[in-house]
Amino acid sequence: MKSEECRHFLGQLGDYVDGEASQAICKEIEQHLAGCDNCRVVVDTLRKTVTLYQTRGPDPVPDDVQERLYRVLDLPDWG
Repeated sequence: MKSEECRHFLGQLGDYVDGEASQAICKEIEQHLAGCDNCRVVVDTLRKTVTLYQTRGPDPVPDDVQERLYRVLDLPDWG
């Protein structure tokens, strides 16, 4: 099932985007991204988020934005 494969890579995306993942993991992720539009969107969004954070700074995310983000990403509320 594709969603299981997608979930497998989610935990590794931070290292991948930061350039800290091993070459083997990068190859696996890139092969997956070649056939998965949803994961490509996640990686692109993560890259944009990192860039925004680096240029804007660590301003707190408003509660309503954080709640919407968690809901869209189907994540538990960690706050």
